Amino acid sequence: MLALAGVLLAACSNTPPPPVVTSAPPSSTTSAAAQSQIVVGVDDVVGGYNPHSIADASTITTALSQLLLPSVFRQSDDGTRTLDKTLMVSADVVSQVPFTVKYVIRPDASWSDGAPIATEDFIYLANAMKTNPGVIEPAGYRLISDIESRDGGKGVEVTFSKPYPAWQTLFDNLLPQHLLKDSPGGWTNALATSFPAVAGPFAIKTIDTARGEATLQRNDRYWEKPAAVDTLILRRSDASGIATALRSGNDQFSLTHTDSTGLQLLNDLGSAVKLHTLPRPLTASVLLRPVSATLSDPQVRAGIAALLDRGKLITAGAKGGPSATLKADAQVLPPSAKGYAATIPAGPPAAPDLAKAEQYFTAAGYKKEAGVWRKGNETLSIVLASPGEQEPYASIAKELASELVAGGIEVNQITPQPRDLFSSLLAMPVVNGKQQASPDSNSTVGVDIAVVGQPVDGDPATVLASNYGCAPEAAPVDKTKPVIPANPAGLCDHGLQATIDSALTGSVTDSLKTLEPQLWSQNVVIPLFQEAETLAIGKGISGLTPGPPMQGPFGSAVNWTRGAT
Repeated sequence: MLALAGVLLAACSNTPPPPVVTSAPPSSTTSAAAQSQIVVGVDDVVGGYNPHSIADASTITTALSQLLLPSVFRQSDDGTRTLDKTLMVSADVVSQVPFTVKYVIRPDASWSDGAPIATEDFIYLANAMKTNPGVIEPAGYRLISDIESRDGGKGVEVTFSKPYPAWQTLFDNLLPQHLLKDSPGGWTNALATSFPAVAGPFAIKTIDTARGEATLQRNDRYWEKPAAVDTLILRRSDASGIATALRSGNDQFSLTHTDSTGLQLLNDLGSAVKLHTLPRPLTASVLLRPVSATLSDPQVRAGIAALLDRGKLITAGAKGGPSATLKADAQVLPPSAKGYAATIPAGPPAAPDLAKAEQYFTAAGYKKEAGVWRKGNETLSIVLASPGEQEPYASIAKELASELVAGGIEVNQITPQPRDLFSSLLAMPVVNGKQQASPDSNSTVGVDIAVVGQPVDGDPATVLASNYGCAPEAAPVDKTKPVIPANPAGLCDHGLQATIDSALTGSVTDSLKTLEPQLWSQNVVIPLFQEAETLAIGKGISGLTPGPPMQGPFGSAVNWTRGAT
């Protein structure tokens, strides 16, 4: 009764009841969540994510492929390739004639949907690399003549038409054949927005391109050592935001393309953040495509090369960032590669020479009228393409267009989506040495000059054959038969092909000394600089290293932990 009276008195009183007191969440819960999560600052997370496509080459694609996809061999931090025992039992050359490699896959290796990793995945990747344009370093795959299944699909016997000393570079980043072979859009749209299945220590939880965030979680179906942390978050931010997140500890590290401003913001963080320059496996290049009707004339290509101010193009693309110190003065080897040496000759394209440019254009039959080069009633006009708004290519293309216009050339600058550029525009069929393209209702045009990244990772002979060689079927017997260019530059010189083939098959080991001067004289590929990123390691992460050359740090993510740097 006394208790009831107390309640009634309180109800009649003007004094409010005492507030309800709740307990704060235990600090140990928050701490545990933080200890099981690593946040990485990146430039962007926008797809596609196919690690074998030049169009998709990006920081996020490299990161995701190393975290999610299986590879036969992996590089250690010193660059040596070793068999990945998390996927493979063995991989050995079992015959020299014909050259044959036998792969044995672990019985427990499987995709996240339960399907086994098997021979079919090797076949799918090899066929895609042999037949699709715009892929990264396909030359080794083009030597494969047959793949046979052994041991219920866990044995893979690969036969080559010729010896291939660099066979250990093949079958990186295998893809799930059973999910991709019949997918809409085929290879062109493979991994356009996400990964249908994975086979690595992490799995996709969400990819939110609008928010700029990719969240990965430990893959519970991974058959090997589990990742030390539960979650990895790759988060988009600008230079200022990344510096702030590193300072506060919200980001444990960042990997970004930095310009001079971004680099200064990171340097201002002082000793709390350790900085590393990581060269990427791409060389920003200008391609003067000989399959173009206009640029099929070597005099015109030489004239354009003489117009270019290569120094200004490098400045426009590098923007004072780490790429500025990686000037690419050789055709095949990038500046960060072992054995790199400058091979660029004196004069154009090393430095502009307007007098020589005029000589070349005049020799090609052009006359300069009212500041514009013309041949009869036709103006010297070119189509200049770069992949969308991707940097550094967009900035280089803008500067290049200005230089060409100033030199008296009419420029039609286009920015197709990267996948359209590499799979369609730079892969138009060639008949009698010239691409078959004309303006149509879809604004499809033949590209004369492209500003793109040239893949330069791995075996130098493979890089040489992939970027400069002819397709295996491109014999000069019937030039009226349409063929797809073997490389984005559209270069196929049968006079050089024998030497390129000898380098690829290992019968000649010192071919670059002979080929480099000849490649420069073609005025087809004008390399500018090797692309590079800045790795900034902040507070509270252990086990992180810069990683193998041109590969980055993500291959060791299974061992990363939160803790002292």
